[in-house]
Amino acid sequence: MEKQKSQLVAIIQRLEVMANTEGNDVTSRRFEKNGEERGFVTYNPATGIYSLEEVASKQKFDFDDIDLAAMEIYDLLAD
Repeated sequence: MEKQKSQLVAIIQRLEVMANTEGNDVTSRRFEKNGEERGFVTYNPATGIYSLEEVASKQKFDFDDIDLAAMEIYDLLAD
């Protein structure tokens, strides 16, 4: 039986890389499912805020907690 890697862990790892990038520049990542962009995330090191834009609805959400940001991205990719 092949062990499945957690999608949530992978999302958190990507967010951690954004937060741990050297300097004060805002970093960004795209999150896709089956080649379709679902979300666009930016991280502002000055504020510690992750901003998620849902591509389909154009809604934007801000998170100061990496776990909450990761869960929202997970839900977005699970649809």
